[in-house]
Amino acid sequence: MTAAPTMAAQDSTRRELMTGVLQKQGAAIALVLMVAVAWLLFPRFGSLDNLRDIALQSSFLAIIALGMTFVIITGGIDLSVGSVYALGGVLAAYGSQWGFLVALLLPLAVCGLIGLVNGLLVAKTGMAPFIVTLASLLFARGLLLAITSEGATTYKIPEDEVFVELGRGTLFGFGYPVFIAAALCLLGGLLLRRTRFGQSVFATGGSEQSAKLMGLPVARTKVTVYVMSGLLSGLAGALTAAYLQSGVTVIGVGLELDAISVVVIGGTLLTGGMGTILGTVIGVGIRTVIQNVINQIGTLDSNYQSVVSGAFLLVVVVLQRSLARTTARR
Repeated sequence: MTAAPTMAAQDSTRRELMTGVLQKQGAAIALVLMVAVAWLLFPRFGSLDNLRDIALQSSFLAIIALGMTFVIITGGIDLSVGSVYALGGVLAAYGSQWGFLVALLLPLAVCGLIGLVNGLLVAKTGMAPFIVTLASLLFARGLLLAITSEGATTYKIPEDEVFVELGRGTLFGFGYPVFIAAALCLLGGLLLRRTRFGQSVFATGGSEQSAKLMGLPVARTKVTVYVMSGLLSGLAGALTAAYLQSGVTVIGVGLELDAISVVVIGGTLLTGGMGTILGTVIGVGIRTVIQNVINQIGTLDSNYQSVVSGAFLLVVVVLQRSLARTTARR
């Protein structure tokens, strides 16, 4: 009589274990499988040069997605990051004529200010983040066009300028942006998991009212994460300008959707209250590997990257909701 209940209990335990693994490690498993298949099918995929390219391509998006992770965990969204990223690149190129410090600090100051305005409007007025950051998207893109005479002017960065080294310099064969992104993600992970601010971020996204009753600085937390998002987007833009040696006006269009997708693919809930920096880094890796594999195939149009990424994102969101319901029932 006890055998059946014992087997049922074991089956239930296995299901719970599998659900937990999929929730926490599903994106990592998918990335490992994708890399393994690509490595077997495309000999060049595993070459050191290609791995360096993948790391460099991932670094700029990883910096932007880092800020987006904090915003989404609080239950918000930042649609302005693509335009702020492009604006940061143009400001960096424009400021490079006055030296390294101006080239770096000017985009950080302006983009951080945009993030501050976003945060204050969301936190202090209760306006929807979608509307606030959509307005900032239009403002940043408009400011960018005004600075560049509607895109007619492209600011160049001299090749001998020290600022260029920030984007094109290498260490152990890997570009400086890779190490900058890795350091920022490590610091972001520690900030999210090991500090009171990180606890406030999770609590704000989990239940804002409960967080207020607990005496947590909800408004300050929201303002801070939007400032972080603006600063990191501006930094990514500055690094891109240093790498390209110019302030390209057409970059960043739709980048906010890429940032949101990699954060969600990495396991962060769009409703807030749950997420990890490591998951976001894995999400960035998945997107870059998809792009690289499409390039390896050669016969496929680059637009297929959006098709594959969109399908992958849809599957992830459906699985998240399914697993969340399963956990809730238990």
